Amino acid sequence: MNVPTATPTVAFTTPPSYGARLASLLALKGFNPISSPTLIVQPTPSTISALKPYLSPPPSLDLFSAIAFPSRTAITALSAAAADINHPLLSPHGDAFIIAALGKDAELMDDNFVHKLSSNPNRVRILVPPTATPSGLVEALGDGRNRRVLCPVPVVVGLVEPPVVPDFLRDLEAKRWVPVRVNAYETRWAGPGCAKQVVERIEEGALDAMVFTSTAEVEGLLKSFKEFGLDWEMAKKRCPKMLVAAHGPITAAGAHMLGVRVYLVSSQSDSFQGVVNALHTEISRLS
Repeated sequence: MNVPTATPTVAFTTPPSYGARLASLLALKGFNPISSPTLIVQPTPSTISALKPYLSPPPSLDLFSAIAFPSRTAITALSAAAADINHPLLSPHGDAFIIAALGKDAELMDDNFVHKLSSNPNRVRILVPPTATPSGLVEALGDGRNRRVLCPVPVVVGLVEPPVVPDFLRDLEAKRWVPVRVNAYETRWAGPGCAKQVVERIEEGALDAMVFTSTAEVEGLLKSFKEFGLDWEMAKKRCPKMLVAAHGPITAAGAHMLGVRVYLVSSQSDSFQGVVNALHTEISRLS
């Protein structure tokens, strides 16, 4: 059942690499989705160069027992770094090599990706934890037994690094892994004007909901608000009907630390469908 009122407008701050999927899910539920990304998340020539020494020459990657991908962009970054390497990254023989990713991100670890890693696909074990969070990934990896795990993570530019990555690396160490951090891609503030569409709709009182999918997005929005002479309390007063929804408890907790109260939190961390369903249910109830 679609929302039984005039089409509600829902803005989201998700980076473009994920945003198209969220926009589609919102539209299918009868919402008017407004993409207002506050972050640019992508590999750069410098981050790809930083990743390459861990992949080649052999046996660079064989010094590890696993790769833990905390995001979809981490997987695309490794693929970009490996694109011009004309041999498998792993030797065909040895212990099982784990590649771990969260939720739908694992779709990128297809047969081509596995064959790029090793000419012996049986050596590669794909791990997708039942709980699609960094802590869930750590739990699924289990006891590291002092083995090395490659962690392609973002370097944060123009914003304060959220605690997600440091906590992830610390949790791996607590499980007796030896995490090796490599800054494989950038998470960069999208700039002073990135909240323009959100601000315009807030000023009109025409924004029904905001959806956040990471803590850094929240910080990026608030930083842009300042450029428009706005803060969060002012925004809520000018548009009191605006609901705030978060994709998962980590994002909700991060938003709270930044002074943004989240009203709806999705418990379905492996897909944006959870936060969209929660928002649809609540707006239907209020209409």
